[in-house]
Amino acid sequence: MNRIVYIQDLGRKDYQSTWDFQEELFQQILSIKIQNRREELSEETPNHFLFVEHPHVYTLGKSGDLENLLIDENKLNEIGATFYKINRGGDITYHGPGQIVGYPILDLENFFTDIHKYLRFLEEMVILTLAEYGLKAERSPGETGVWLDVGTPFARKICAMGVRASRWVTMHGFALNVNADLGYFDHMIPCGIKGKSVTSLHVELGKSSIDPGEVKEKLLHHFETLFEATLTEKVSG
Repeated sequence: MNRIVYIQDLGRKDYQSTWDFQEELFQQILSIKIQNRREELSEETPNHFLFVEHPHVYTLGKSGDLENLLIDENKLNEIGATFYKINRGGDITYHGPGQIVGYPILDLENFFTDIHKYLRFLEEMVILTLAEYGLKAERSPGETGVWLDVGTPFARKICAMGVRASRWVTMHGFALNVNADLGYFDHMIPCGIKGKSVTSLHVELGKSSIDPGEVKEKLLHHFETLFEATLTEKVSG
């Protein structure tokens, strides 16, 4: 089992080209696995973890309802946003400046073969990171992601998640609001869940901004511990 994970920070990158890059890495891993089984080989499969910040974009998962996007194409153009139907689970999600988006592209056969455990570990990574900022973040029963004040009228989501997996290879991932403009969430029903609000780390801490580099370091630390992984930085190119 190969538990080395290549970390790559793509900086600010549009959604389509990032999606294409994810698919490229995803297919490379799948190809190795298929060849291994067909030819009885034992070539190790690589693992990747991409960080990225997207320009304003709304994405709809394969089981999502388009009615959860509350604006039309003209309004999308007006606010400088794009829209994509994509191949992950979940409903509608917003990505934009001030968010830390993470895309782990892992062969779970290098770690454990349990998608539910995988999602819980991603949530735990975020929960532990937010705890370092003094926030008590939690899971909300039946709702993937990370929330604050669960079970109260003030419940609000701070991190959305949606993944795809095939032959135990993952793609897509999580979006943590760190310095996000929450106004963009008003144009959709977040994750298709009515009556729940959204928040951002800088709002919760009452600060104008939070250092995203510091947050990424904390996320990676907890990822490394939870997945018992060895992280290696990879220069983007």
